[in-house]
Amino acid sequence: MSSKAAAKAIHFAGDLPNLQNLIKRDPISYKDEFLKQLQYYHNLMQTFQLQPAKFNERLDEMINFLAQVSHCYKEETMNLPGQFSDLLKNHSTILDRTMRMTLVKAIIMLRNKELISATQVLQLFFKLLRCEDKLLRKTIYMYVVNDIKNINSKHKNAKLNSALQTYMFSMLQENNAVTVKTALDVMTELYRRNIWNDAKTVNVIATACFSRITKVMVAAMKFFLGKDELEQKDDSDSDKDDDPKKTTKELVLGHRVAKKTKKRKKKLERALQAVNKHQKKKSAPEAFNNSALHLLFDPQDFCEKLFRQLEKTTERFEVKMMMIDLISRLIGVHKLILLNYYPFMKRFIQPHQREVTRLLLYLAQGSHDLVPPDAMEEVLMTIANNFIAERNSSEVMAVGLNAVREICSRCPLAMSEDLLRDLVQYKLHRDKAVMMAARSLIQLFRHTNPELLHRKDRGRPTEAQQELKVMKYGALDAKTFVPGAEAIPEKEEKQQEVEKDQGEWESCSEEENDSDGEWVDVYHSSDEEKEKTETSFTPAELEEKQKLAEEISSTRILTDEDYKMINARQISKDITSAKAARARKRKLQDFFENERNNDKLPKLGDIEMVHKKKAHDKESRLATVLAGREGREKFAHGPQKMNPFASTTNKEKAKKKAFTMVKHKIRRQKTKRSFKDKQVSLRNSLIKKMKNSRK
Repeated sequence: MSSKAAAKAIHFAGDLPNLQNLIKRDPISYKDEFLKQLQYYHNLMQTFQLQPAKFNERLDEMINFLAQVSHCYKEETMNLPGQFSDLLKNHSTILDRTMRMTLVKAIIMLRNKELISATQVLQLFFKLLRCEDKLLRKTIYMYVVNDIKNINSKHKNAKLNSALQTYMFSMLQENNAVTVKTALDVMTELYRRNIWNDAKTVNVIATACFSRITKVMVAAMKFFLGKDELEQKDDSDSDKDDDPKKTTKELVLGHRVAKKTKKRKKKLERALQAVNKHQKKKSAPEAFNNSALHLLFDPQDFCEKLFRQLEKTTERFEVKMMMIDLISRLIGVHKLILLNYYPFMKRFIQPHQREVTRLLLYLAQGSHDLVPPDAMEEVLMTIANNFIAERNSSEVMAVGLNAVREICSRCPLAMSEDLLRDLVQYKLHRDKAVMMAARSLIQLFRHTNPELLHRKDRGRPTEAQQELKVMKYGALDAKTFVPGAEAIPEKEEKQQEVEKDQGEWESCSEEENDSDGEWVDVYHSSDEEKEKTETSFTPAELEEKQKLAEEISSTRILTDEDYKMINARQISKDITSAKAARARKRKLQDFFENERNNDKLPKLGDIEMVHKKKAHDKESRLATVLAGREGREKFAHGPQKMNPFASTTNKEKAKKKAFTMVKHKIRRQKTKRSFKDKQVSLRNSLIKKMKNSRK
């Protein structure tokens, strides 16, 4: 080697970033320099093998350098990934943290350059999870998720996914809690990102619900239940902090006033994007993983195993509540029959029970029309005996009535006639909360089974009540037509009638002009409508309507406008009375608000909905007063100072002093009066004396 080449090598040995830049630009010209650095790396590695626990700064720099330029010399660096992997496998627990993190980052770089396979990296990284290093675990977790996401970004690689899934599933059987928890977190995150959203992944996550490790079991149940309350609160708090201070209108108006520049225009665009993003966040629906529940292979077996685990478990109360929630959601979504669940829940239905409203919610979630009425009737009787009694407070009674309503909306056959008529008597209760809850129960059974109610509580008979068929247990009401389809030809006939009516009105106006001022009797269409509404429908008319709807459903392709007509017709059946036209005054919007969808999960607010004005104590009154003062100027008399921190006059200072400090100055002011002041005071005193003498 010439002296010039040796000097060049020494120069580059101390300036690796510069050599790295030059190699990336021209790999061929700097190949000799790279080979010298590679040889130097091998020497350092042999020395490092003798003391692996000691940190070597030069080796750390060389590992980073070789990982950066390895793609330029693939043949020379062929064994490099294997050397890094062996070093981590053999000395992972005793390596220095900085050196271990450098090796992990080097392997990530080699994987990004496709110099090592994804399966090898995954196996190596999951072994490194045993190390006591939080930063390393977080780095590995984020990399594994992003790497699998990048693999499936353009198209799903089924073969590679299958191999990665098989290894990931085997990790769930490990005894190390950190390894199992990380594998579960990776799978749930990939499912959330719609990368591994198949049934195989969901069913493997379901096996984690029976893990002996509590953290793993809780994480798996949270996956099926959706976000937990604490995460929702944190998200809501962070959303409140990130709220934009101005609306879109204020931003646009502010931009119109000042001078237009490119900088201000870009600033406005960024602010508008932030406002739109925040509005999308607010309007986003609450996410639940019901799709994961539908992908279970055997929900009945899974539910039974989970219930057996619930009966034997000694976990804390919050974990038991999550198990009950998942079991009830499985029963409600898949309409499972688990008869032991309801007697188990009966012993917790007490007003003093912790989180009793949530337990009532889980009972409502676990009820559906295929549950035997005998099993649910015992639950309703327990709620009625423990909650709906005069010995309890009005809030407890209202919660009990709301729970009964939610259960009966999903399993109407569970209610007996005697129990319903007893509960309906609370419609005249002195407390508003109880009264409103009882009336909501009456309103429910007017739509589902009005025959159970007393005649005076059934309300005006509607067309929907005449068409209603109370189904027995296990019966299905399979229709051969679209309900309400008979309304479509009626609309067309109405248009023709309107055209005829307009022609008749025109002819009447012409006759009036030709007549000699004589009165003409005009028959109004509302009289005919009253006659129609005052007559109820006979069974023959109902059969004709069904035949007409069946004919339309089978012979016509229904459009969006037709479905709108059908929906309006179905709503009017519930609103319009069959005997009185006055029921039409009720708005359609009220029906939309009261209409229930039994397929959706019940909400906690439906059970805790207590119509009562809360006590307005001093703290709440003060809070409302302070809230009203926000954004308002401070009330004060007279002109205010422009600068509130400016100094005050001696006169203003004297007002804040104690009287004993200023009384001597007041006396002195009387002695130092001017001649004019003395003259005025003398005149006033003389006038006062004259008035007193006259008296």
